[in-house]
Amino acid sequence: MNVVIMGCGRVGAAVAGRLGAEGHRVTILDTDAYAFHRLPSNFGGRGLVGSGTDNTMLEAAGIREADAFIALATGDNRNILAAQKAKHVYGVAIAVSRVKDPLRSELFGRLGIRTFSPTRIGADLAHDVLFSGE
Repeated sequence: MNVVIMGCGRVGAAVAGRLGAEGHRVTILDTDAYAFHRLPSNFGGRGLVGSGTDNTMLEAAGIREADAFIALATGDNRNILAAQKAKHVYGVAIAVSRVKDPLRSELFGRLGIRTFSPTRIGADLAHDVLFSGE
């Protein structure tokens, strides 16, 4: 699978490393070149400095040939904008976006974007850990 990832923070770097190790072709974008130091030393994909909301950068990352796009930047608005562009402008089959606000995550999921909310996931895990000793 050919995957473009926006955001090379801890999660983005881990996902890129995992996908690369599984044999997928991965290009990861970040606005800060220093972020790429988080990638595993054996990462064989490409890292590009730029914004995943910028059409020129998306095209340089190979969005037109991508099978999947994952938006993992810090802000919900940037993630949703980039995922919508990938899905609806460039026709990427699978567009995934991290959306911290659980209500917005649900709403944007209805627009054809696969979303997940770390806020909801964290709350569920905290609850489960609290009661795991019973």
